[in-house]
Amino acid sequence: MKITFLGHATLFIKTTKALILVDPFISGNDLAKNKINIADIKPDFILLTHAHQDHVLDVEAIAQQSNATIVSNYEITTYYEKKGFKVHPMNHGGNWNFNFGSLKYVNAIHTSSFADGTYGGQPGGFILSADDKNVYIAGDTALTYDMQLIPMTFTLDLAILPIGDNFTMGVDDAIIASDFVGCDVVLGYHFDTFGYIKIDHTQAKQKFEEADKKLYLLDVGKSIIL
Repeated sequence: MKITFLGHATLFIKTTKALILVDPFISGNDLAKNKINIADIKPDFILLTHAHQDHVLDVEAIAQQSNATIVSNYEITTYYEKKGFKVHPMNHGGNWNFNFGSLKYVNAIHTSSFADGTYGGQPGGFILSADDKNVYIAGDTALTYDMQLIPMTFTLDLAILPIGDNFTMGVDDAIIASDFVGCDVVLGYHFDTFGYIKIDHTQAKQKFEEADKKLYLLDVGKSIIL
């Protein structure tokens, strides 16, 4: 499994059987728009954690060119289904087996609405199981005790956690979250995109090291392989 960071909370995940895009926000991201061409992105599936514009801005353009299936909660998938896109609705606690593996939609604490004011349902995250790996994609969330439920059924190989603070968890809470989910290897995201969420990279990595954990902070377009 290859996971490429496309800026902010956008991920491109290549498994042996599918290409998966998460929360596409590229054309509006000054840190990514000159490095990533959305015309080149043609996933099989688009996963959406919630409806905020900094997670869904490029959904329609990419889904149109790729004919990807949009996977999210019922309200978000209904929104896109009415626009003619292929969707797969899920809700919290639900699991589904896809051709590439499985997804479980798990709790997140945040808000969720589209830019036009349409209600986006309750936010969530995903447990992606594919290629004999389990990856937790937290989405935008606060630290929550619900995270402790995850290691009861999954042994994670990677936890992808927001670390920008202000709108989500910050670094200190992400360290606690990694304890809760039972995974000491973390890919940080949702940081640096704009002023409210700029972080000190050196300090963040040092705090994780002091907790005997590994924090990956990838440049836009860079990847890790599990």
